[in-house]
Amino acid sequence: MSTGVIIVLIVIVVAVVAAVIARLVMARGAGGGQSLKRRFGPEYDRALARHNGDSQAAEHELEERVQRHGSLREQPLDPAARDRYAVRWTAIQEQFVDSPRDAVVEADRLLGEVAGARGFPTGDGYEEQLSALSVHHAHHVNGYRRVHLAANPNGAGADRADTEELRESLVEARALFEALTTSARDDRAQLRKADRDGGEEAADTTRTDSSRGRSHTPWALNRRHVKGS
Repeated sequence: MSTGVIIVLIVIVVAVVAAVIARLVMARGAGGGQSLKRRFGPEYDRALARHNGDSQAAEHELEERVQRHGSLREQPLDPAARDRYAVRWTAIQEQFVDSPRDAVVEADRLLGEVAGARGFPTGDGYEEQLSALSVHHAHHVNGYRRVHLAANPNGAGADRADTEELRESLVEARALFEALTTSARDDRAQLRKADRDGGEEAADTTRTDSSRGRSHTPWALNRRHVKGS
C-alpha cells in the first residue's frame, strides 16, 4: 500500500471520528438542554431572556448553579419552628392591609430566614441564596425575587411599585414560603417520630401541625380590603 493511500485512509478515519464526536456532543447538548428545562421550568425561560435568547449561555449559567448547589440537602423544620413561621406569615398578610410596603419588607426578611433554617446559604448574601433556591424550588423562587426587589428598591423608578404590584409579589412569594415550611419528607419524618413517641394520637397531632402553614394562614390581601388599591 502506497504512502498516498495510507494518508487518504487516515484522513477518512479522522473525519469519521470527528463527525461521530460532533454528533455525540450535539446530542448531549440537546439532552442537557431538555433536562435543564424540565428541572428549572420558568427559571430556564428567565435565564434565556437574561442572555437575549442565547441558549448555550443560559444553560451554562444553570449548569453552574446545579454544580454549586445540587448536592445541598434541605434541613427539616421541627413543628414548633413551622408554627412560629406560620404565625409570622399570617401577621405579614394582615399587616399588608394597612402597610403594604412594610409587609413586603418583612416577607423578604422572613423568607431569607426560613431558607437559612432549611440549609440554604446565608453568609454569601441574597444572590447566592436565590441561586440555591432556584435549583431546588425553581417553580416558586420568583416570588422571593419579586419580594426582594420590592423590599430593596434601587435605581431609577424603583419606588414606583404600586399596591397591586406589591400584593402580587407577596401572593407569589407565599408559594415558596409554603414549599419551604411544608415538605413531604419532613411530614414523613414527623409521622415516624409520632408513631414512636405516642402512637396514633400523636401522629394526628403531628399531621395537624404540619398542615398549619397552609390551612391556618388566612389570606388578607383582598383587593377591596387593601388600603391604597
